[in-house]
Amino acid sequence: MVEPIYVPVLPAKRSAWDAYAQLDLHLRRRIAPLWTLVPRIGPERTRGARTVPTPDPDGDQATLSAWLTPRTDQLIEAMDGMTGWVDAVHVEDSVHGAATSLWRLMTRSGLRLVTGPERDPVLQRYAADLAFLSGRGIGVRVLVDDLLEEPRSTELSRLMDRLCLLPSTTDLILDIGPVTESAEASKKGIAALDLLGALVPWRTVVLTSGAFPRVHDTPGAELSYAVERHDHQLYQAVRAARPAFPRAVVYGDYSVDHVFSANIPHIPPPRPAWGVMRYTAPDAFLIGRAPTRNSYRFDRVERVRAMARWITESDAFRGADYGDGEGWLRECADGEGAKGSGNAGTWIKVGHVQHMNFVVRQLMGKSRRHDP
Repeated sequence: MVEPIYVPVLPAKRSAWDAYAQLDLHLRRRIAPLWTLVPRIGPERTRGARTVPTPDPDGDQATLSAWLTPRTDQLIEAMDGMTGWVDAVHVEDSVHGAATSLWRLMTRSGLRLVTGPERDPVLQRYAADLAFLSGRGIGVRVLVDDLLEEPRSTELSRLMDRLCLLPSTTDLILDIGPVTESAEASKKGIAALDLLGALVPWRTVVLTSGAFPRVHDTPGAELSYAVERHDHQLYQAVRAARPAFPRAVVYGDYSVDHVFSANIPHIPPPRPAWGVMRYTAPDAFLIGRAPTRNSYRFDRVERVRAMARWITESDAFRGADYGDGEGWLRECADGEGAKGSGNAGTWIKVGHVQHMNFVVRQLMGKSRRHDP
């Protein structure tokens, strides 16, 4: 078996799972995504907020099941038996409403369920039982939003003991969250690795964070700019600081989406007037904002193709034959008329495709334009 070397943390949305399914098989074998099931309705969820099981009231559970099951089936199809994790944090509190979907995920895919120390003990037990029945083990996702202290180590040890989790079938996912600069975030990553990474002989240790910004629908904002890949810098800094760590630490990021994307309910507000074209350079994200409809200031198609040209004419562009994402961007840049210019959903899917393709090659030392 080829071991995965990259963990993209992705929202369980069509644009992301279609992007994963589009990758070449040899790349997918090196990728183990962490999918987060998005909430169906309600306000945006708060990262790390504790949820508790809900009773079986008034039909909401049945509605959730009818909505969630076909979406998890599509995720199962996209994964096609490959390994990874699935975090049901936003739906697991509706125990009966999510039951069918989670059972199908555990019995029809290669995905492992995820829990976390901050979650309700009943939901932790539920996840552990499903993981035991699947026979594939479980992931423990620890949110590292602040520097960790010794009580967090005790908390994690108690969780392992209470759920009877064997280290040999348990994965530790250290999630640093949003990163806007790498120095302070690296301190958190090093502290987390020292405190929790060496606690037990975990099956897998993942260090993940997200540097892609949350781009708001602001008409007056810059149309094109670059943002440093602080997530990649963080990982490099932590590995350089702990070269003798006894096991491999797998690199993770949030691909070309912001950390809070999976916390946003599935039903969106009215379509925003702007979307984002995105491209991953070795040390930065190139971000080009494009309108989703015509306005008195912008012709949509003209602006979309201008942003595609800005990306394809940059020094970071790896050439149209590097991957499907690059090929689409070149065709968009060179095309005419509305056909082939895509929409906001297309742009994020293409962003995920090119990013995951590039990151795997970068980690393998094959990130240049003509590397096979």
